[in-house]
Amino acid sequence: MSSASGERSISADDALDRLGRIRLTEYSMRSLLDEIATLAQQSLADGLEASVTLLVADRATTAVYTDPLALELDEEQYGSGHGPCLHAATAGEPVEVTDTRSDSRWPDFARHAAGSGCRSSLSLPLPLHEGVNGALNIYARRPAAFDDASRGFAQRFASYAAVVAGNMLVLESAMDRARNLEMALASRAVIDQAKGVLMERFKITADQAFQALARVSMESNTKLRDVADRFVSTGELNYRVGGGNGEIRTMS
Repeated sequence: MSSASGERSISADDALDRLGRIRLTEYSMRSLLDEIATLAQQSLADGLEASVTLLVADRATTAVYTDPLALELDEEQYGSGHGPCLHAATAGEPVEVTDTRSDSRWPDFARHAAGSGCRSSLSLPLPLHEGVNGALNIYARRPAAFDDASRGFAQRFASYAAVVAGNMLVLESAMDRARNLEMALASRAVIDQAKGVLMERFKITADQAFQALARVSMESNTKLRDVADRFVSTGELNYRVGGGNGEIRTMS
């Protein structure tokens, strides 16, 4: 599974098993990606470093990394706009650099990597969710660090990781929508309550009541929900409300 030089900290089977047993509710996206990078590093040969590139709206960032070397090499590619990790993320295909001293596809990256002590790399696509792509990047300090077995395992691991991370994105999106809906319902309830009090007290229409709240919100640069909540709690509303008989009244 690994090249001849170097022992794995954990077996390939253990890495996949731990990945499959992850309970998404116990993780954030960042901590999940950190676990993925760590498992990738530990299940291949020693002396490797890993990172995860996220590509959103054509903007690449490194979400997690196991060593500053991996971050440095990622960011060199972002700065130049090309390199193995960006190709893997955008083209959706694995990219291996066997020896950074002789690879000619991305000369700027190869030169920088060789100068930083990285002699080979493997970048694997992580298609996470609609509009979000990524790459799992593995950097080695020796040339030709990946044999057929380790290369095959890395691709299998990345496929598993993409499913788990994609599910986390879906879960976080659903949770965000649920929180937003809950907040929207709570806001609507307090706004309706405030409107009801205004309508009853000043014999005005629902639209007039809402306009009064909206006007205070705009003039005070305060959220409409907060204006309504303060009015319901204190009875204070610094606005002149037109009453049913045409009179202007001031509430404060």
